[in-house]
Amino acid sequence: MDKKLLTIGKTADILGVSIQTLRRWDQSGRLIPIRKKKTGHRYYKKEEIEYFIRHNLKDLFKLALNWVISKPANEIPSLFYCKDISIFQARLSKLETDLSRVKKLNKIYPLITAITGEIGNNSFDHNLGNWPDVPGILFAHDLGKKRIVLADRGQGILKTLKKVRPKLSTHQKALDVAFNEIVSGRAPEYRGNGLKFVKNVVAKNNMHLLFLTGDAALKINRSKTYLSIKQTNNYLQGCLALIRF
Repeated sequence: MDKKLLTIGKTADILGVSIQTLRRWDQSGRLIPIRKKKTGHRYYKKEEIEYFIRHNLKDLFKLALNWVISKPANEIPSLFYCKDISIFQARLSKLETDLSRVKKLNKIYPLITAITGEIGNNSFDHNLGNWPDVPGILFAHDLGKKRIVLADRGQGILKTLKKVRPKLSTHQKALDVAFNEIVSGRAPEYRGNGLKFVKNVVAKNNMHLLFLTGDAALKINRSKTYLSIKQTNNYLQGCLALIRF
């Protein structure tokens, strides 16, 4: 079978819906498959499914937020799911290639890739062997809207930092320490010093970062080193980051 064609089962898995839903979408004209005359089975073009995802899942941040606050975890499209670090690294490499083709990002696309990699690698490094339920991360991007989303259902920054800073008591303080202070400890055991690098890159370039963990949210605005850290109404498991550029 053509590698660019997906079975209805594989397509359902990628979109996180049932086969019955895909059949309804076919009947309504929302997502029309290809039918091979000999078998009559439905197949979908890979590029059309990717286009459908990009244009129908309009709010990637909301998708990620719903995933990290859900109990148990909601299903997410496999296109966005990186079960292990090798998958993440491969998709990060593709992101860098895609970013390099955007003329307006010629000077900063390596930095965008670097901070994305730092945040994603943190999730794997600091939850290795200790994922509470779903291992791996959600990694999605929309270059048209100039945004990247990463999320994990890991231990979160507070629990990780308490291994070396046992007196930490709030998620807000944990975020402050993670982004501002040098944390001692053997990498990659603890939430390390890479988030200071992320802060500096975002602050010195035309970027914006929203980072959530537990009931705390941190914002770094473009060209400002001041961090805004506030308590949130939602409590999320692990971490969630939105990078805008």
